[in-house]
Amino acid sequence: MQTLKMALKSIIANKIRAFLTMLGIIIGVSSVIVMVAIGQGSTKDVQDQIGSLGTNVLTVSVTGSDVTFKEGDADQIKDVNGIEEIAPTVSGRVTLKKGKTNTQVSMIGTTSSYLKVRDLQLQSGRFIADLDHENHSKIAVLGSDTAQTLFGLGDPVGESIKVNGTSYKVVGVLESVGSSLGTSGDSTIIVPLSTGQRLASTTNIGTTYVKVENENSINFVSSRIESTMNSIVGDADSYSVSSQKDLMETASSVNETMTLMLGGSAAISLIVGGIGIMNIMLVSVSERTKEIGIRKAIGAKRKNILLQFLIEAVVLSSFGGIIGVGIGVVSAQIYTVVTGSTIAYSIPVMLLSFVFSLLVGVVFGVFPANKASKLDPIQALRYE
Repeated sequence: MQTLKMALKSIIANKIRAFLTMLGIIIGVSSVIVMVAIGQGSTKDVQDQIGSLGTNVLTVSVTGSDVTFKEGDADQIKDVNGIEEIAPTVSGRVTLKKGKTNTQVSMIGTTSSYLKVRDLQLQSGRFIADLDHENHSKIAVLGSDTAQTLFGLGDPVGESIKVNGTSYKVVGVLESVGSSLGTSGDSTIIVPLSTGQRLASTTNIGTTYVKVENENSINFVSSRIESTMNSIVGDADSYSVSSQKDLMETASSVNETMTLMLGGSAAISLIVGGIGIMNIMLVSVSERTKEIGIRKAIGAKRKNILLQFLIEAVVLSSFGGIIGVGIGVVSAQIYTVVTGSTIAYSIPVMLLSFVFSLLVGVVFGVFPANKASKLDPIQALRYE
């Protein structure tokens, strides 16, 4: 108890030096907390975005440039057991014009089932009907951002717009779906599949969305689709069948690696903080050589001196750890307010950072404490 009091007294007597000693630990701990919170928040964001696409939806993509995959081929997927509905699509970029307003958006050509498969909601009007596809109708359903860009707060349903110079009638507007993987899902125009094929200058189906009847059988249905695609396309490298779960696992794996790298980089500053503690404590030993000599001369044992300097190092690093945790939490909160990004605090990481700061104090405090405890009292008393 007496040793602890003496250690605290020494720290209080040198406030500025104590603060500078803690600074490395404070920066280290707060950096780790902020970096990990941003990294884990990013992972959660991506998982939420992918999850919003539906966990019972499979995406069949044809990637080979020389592969022919028509609407009739896509219909063969529908015959696979366990499939509720499919939505074949073609995509491209188109220029829209209304009055003096011009904008470039992504175009999706698809069938009436797209709304149900992708679990989309209409804000106003109607969606594409089977008849629109059969008649190659020049009608369009707008994403919420596209509608706002062209019509402001007005209702676009029934109005006409120019798509690549040709007049199209707006029949519906979709509810906002937000961004997914950095791409806005609202800056779109949806047209009938046959019309989209003409706009994209291709009859090939690029992506087919498949809604599975039972989420639990998604792996079974996926392997059945794989074998169907293999019989249609042949080359396994020319197509892919992926679920949202696969995408979530991949995205999480990438984000976890990034979080680990960010956290590891920040943790290095904790080591640097430990070296700072050791240097300051060594200076402190030199400054207090006479004091140590007097204490030893009046009966202080080696372990008392060792413990005093070790307690000083641990107190400094633990205070630094506590302040670092506080600053880390506040900084992460400021970051999310300024950028609008999601953050996710990790209690284990906070505790680990704090415990690590304590260990840094012990490890880097041992050498100066040991040096102080070994001082010869006669030499120390003669030290000027």
